[in-house]
Amino acid sequence: MNIEVITQKQIQARGYWVDRIARLSSNFRVGAEKIEDEIDNEIKGSGVDALLGHLRLCGAIPESYRHDTSEEKLYSKYTDVVIHEACKAMGFNSSILTERADVADVECVNENYSFVADAKAFRLSRTAKNQKDFKVQAVDGWKHGKPYAMVVCPVYQLPARRSQIYQQAGARSVFIGTYTHLAVFARYAMLDSVDNAMELMHEVFRTVESMNPSKDANAYWQAVNRKILDFDDSISVIWQEEKKASVESIHISRSEALRCLAAERERIMRFTKDQAIREVLRANKFDKKIRAICSIVDNGLLGLG
Repeated sequence: MNIEVITQKQIQARGYWVDRIARLSSNFRVGAEKIEDEIDNEIKGSGVDALLGHLRLCGAIPESYRHDTSEEKLYSKYTDVVIHEACKAMGFNSSILTERADVADVECVNENYSFVADAKAFRLSRTAKNQKDFKVQAVDGWKHGKPYAMVVCPVYQLPARRSQIYQQAGARSVFIGTYTHLAVFARYAMLDSVDNAMELMHEVFRTVESMNPSKDANAYWQAVNRKILDFDDSISVIWQEEKKASVESIHISRSEALRCLAAERERIMRFTKDQAIREVLRANKFDKKIRAICSIVDNGLLGLG
């Protein structure tokens, strides 16, 4: 496939950040702070193109990161930073929240309204997703007095026919958006004004708020996308480019994932018998399980009487 919208520089930046996050993952707090500072400086130096590169390609968790590892957790924080920067580009006062439970990732305010946002990313190899993976109900509970909430997902991972998440969105006034939508909003802010970009987003929130709750994906996206396209004729050109970029991102992320899996398969095929045994033992976390079993002791509760 010919890549026409996503630039080679953006693809190279993707590779840099996949490696950078892995290197920073040994200390989550310090790593998260460095990612926020470095991406902020990157966007200040390179402008909206740097932001667009992140928005277009951040939805796929790298296959090079093992499941439930420090790399994967820090990558989640990286996606928080990306939507935080997108909201700043639209003109919002935005803050990344550092609490660990019962709050969203990002909080945004302007003079007229406020909202919280939560970023989602998925591995391309993940086959089964359910409504809990998108956290629509959870994000509604994280508003803490704010009128609106947004869940940001890679567009190609969202249900295309029917899903409970769309019914939850309409019932709870939670905008299920995509990184592609944020790219459109950020570009519109640069093309027109931050005031109009923030008003456009307000109109989208109101559209979701007024929906008749339904599981129908088509009804949800028709309402949201039509509201955006009807807001200003100039958005149509941006929309078409970012729509094309979303297709290109699938091919780029797919190639990245397949290269990683091919390299991992070759590494495993070179194992000796002893190496293979050690790898299976490590993958099954026997040492961790043994430590957990040995840590169980009498807690003395039966002696209280």
